[in-house]
Amino acid sequence: MIALDTALPTDALAREGLRASVQRRTLLAVIVTQMLGGAGLAAGVTVGALLAQRMLGGDQYAGLPAAVLTLGSALTAFLVGRVSQRFGRRPGLGGGFIAGGLGAVGVVVAARIDSPVLLFGALFVYGAGTATNLQARYAGTDLALPARRATAASIAMVSTTIGAVLGPNLVGPMGGVAADWGIPVLAGPFILAAAAYLSAGVALILLLRPDPLLLAERLFLRDATAGSAPGAPRVRRLARGVVLGAAVMVVAQIVMTGIMTMTPVHMQMHHNGLNAVGIVIGIHIAAMYLPSLVTGLLVDRLGRTTMAIASGSTLLLAGVTAAIAGDSLAGSICALTLLGLGWNFGIIAGTAMIIDATTADVRARVQGSVDVLIALAGAGGGAMSGVVMAATSYAVLGLAGAAIALVLIPVVAIRATRVRSERSIATLPR
Repeated sequence: MIALDTALPTDALAREGLRASVQRRTLLAVIVTQMLGGAGLAAGVTVGALLAQRMLGGDQYAGLPAAVLTLGSALTAFLVGRVSQRFGRRPGLGGGFIAGGLGAVGVVVAARIDSPVLLFGALFVYGAGTATNLQARYAGTDLALPARRATAASIAMVSTTIGAVLGPNLVGPMGGVAADWGIPVLAGPFILAAAAYLSAGVALILLLRPDPLLLAERLFLRDATAGSAPGAPRVRRLARGVVLGAAVMVVAQIVMTGIMTMTPVHMQMHHNGLNAVGIVIGIHIAAMYLPSLVTGLLVDRLGRTTMAIASGSTLLLAGVTAAIAGDSLAGSICALTLLGLGWNFGIIAGTAMIIDATTADVRARVQGSVDVLIALAGAGGGAMSGVVMAATSYAVLGLAGAAIALVLIPVVAIRATRVRSERSIATLPR
């Protein structure tokens, strides 16, 4: 084990060996914690809207849990980014997972005593787990080589699949456990979420040694001292890269959250049971995370821009499919699969753009700020989805998501054209 206060090797080969060794250990730690975190993530996605609908009454309230949860996620993203930048990934991510676990415990208590006020307060804290689960992807990229950054992020995300797919399919069994304990059936998945998030936090604190971000920052500072820090023109280009990466992820989050949040409510209106809802959401979450390894390779090889446009196109198709699905279970599965896949393309492409556009000494802080925007986008999408569906229909909600996704395609294409023009001008002889 390499202590963080150990002097960096002066030999370039030795430093590369150190980087590669710590990167392998980091990916192992992230894989373990993401599998646990995925199970915690799935609970709120699957039954949060249904729990609020039961406790408050009316479809117009069904989108509020996603909104409150993502507002909590936004605050946590900001705090995790700041804590990680100053103290490292271990305290930032570990603390976020533990907070999410405590929030899940609060949801169970709120359901038991039938307290809507406590429910929404607990969901706010529970959102910490969602933000942390998403930010953990960055830990896998801190020490990754530039040509492997998207792939490294995808390894973290695909690890979430095991828990995220298993979680919704345990809705029925965990509801039975809750009933046996005298707790409302819909709170059952949050018992699983509490155990999963708390375990993920403890495991991350124990396993993520040495801290990858602190090591990456020291390596960067050494290179900067040696004269390889980016110059002012490149800094401006990097800042524009952050904006574009953030835009891609924000659009993906709005569309995904808006349609996904109201799908369980739509299905129950058409007399689908909790098991059917669990299957659809489980497939959706699998589509969000399972393709990640292939997506990461495509982002690294085909380019960030190409896959960002693919994200917008897939989300567009998902919205249209949701609008025409009606009461068809197969149609819902198809729409939610496309929705998850489009989100996957956008998150990995946008993540790679953010990593490319930042250096280790500011990376966690910028990543946290960008994830705040993502969380707020999700909060807006979740809150408005219930209002739109109550005022119109699920079909209109799907078409609204498709329209938002459509905007992303020309924005990314135009920006890519400008970047190519800037590079061409920069290479002209002076």
